[in-house]
Amino acid sequence: MAITLTEGAATHVKKFLAKRGKGAGLRFGVRTSGCSGLAYKLEFVDLPGEDDLRFESHGVTVFVDPKSLEYIDGTELDFVREGLNEGFKFNNPRVKDQCGCGESFNV
Repeated sequence: MAITLTEGAATHVKKFLAKRGKGAGLRFGVRTSGCSGLAYKLEFVDLPGEDDLRFESHGVTVFVDPKSLEYIDGTELDFVREGLNEGFKFNNPRVKDQCGCGESFNV
């Protein structure tokens, strides 16, 4: 499987990388958090780690640490606007349950 971005998410990431003036891509992973156990984390990458796995999607490189991959493999990142709110939406086929506020999940 792989990590993918929708065209809209890729466009959003490319705009931010251009605005920053540097960056190799986007790091996507998980951290322990919330009542369900795991939360997503996103950050821009200037220097990839040696162990990072790399996925290309719509011209954006997504870096994932091997430990996070088991929780997010197959995830599609989308960027959505709903009313006045906008942000990334994670379409993760491995999620079994989410907390009520949507901040954390488990697999």
